[in-house]
Amino acid sequence: MARRKEKISKPRKDTFAIIIDGETEVWYFQMLKRNEPSLQVNIEPKIPQKKRLSEQYEKVLELADDFTKVFWIIDLDVVIAESKIAKKGDTNQVQQLKNYLNELKINYDNVITILNNPCLEYWFVLHFEQITKYFSKCSDAERQLKKHLKDYKKTQKYFTKQDNDIYLKLKSELSTALVNTQRTQRKDINDIERGICEMNLFFETEQIKNTIG
Repeated sequence: MARRKEKISKPRKDTFAIIIDGETEVWYFQMLKRNEPSLQVNIEPKIPQKKRLSEQYEKVLELADDFTKVFWIIDLDVVIAESKIAKKGDTNQVQQLKNYLNELKINYDNVITILNNPCLEYWFVLHFEQITKYFSKCSDAERQLKKHLKDYKKTQKYFTKQDNDIYLKLKSELSTALVNTQRTQRKDINDIERGICEMNLFFETEQIKNTIG
């Protein structure tokens, strides 16, 4: 049973877990760890074998017992797409996500949810420009990103290339990205046709911010 607010005790050291639904997020955070060796927290990206929203949520609750903080990073393009193709009588994924977010906010103070709409590439775009445009598909955000990273490829080789990985490509513009996220925070989960990026919630966490600035 995951720890609820009143049951959380102070751990001996900071340990972070990250629940994500895609390979690009794993590669990105692996490169962060590779390039920031002084980061004294244990970041463990976790990809559920089955990527259903409900199973991600259960994994979040499971890990909340063992980690100081659990970051659940959600690409809204997937949630929205599944809601649109749902058959009559099926659970609406957007409403289900809204219920999960409310539950976590009320009961779990060591779980931080991070929404990206449509996907992680929107966060990459914000390293180069302040943009609030709504991209309905991740491929649209990728095209916008290629205006700045012309060689961008959504491959492990591109993301993890030695001395030229995705984190290194973007690091010099991290402070710009954090400023640009200020206009892209969630307002209402029902208002989903808008650009949303909340990656600042990870990078502005005290232990991360104090290490990489």
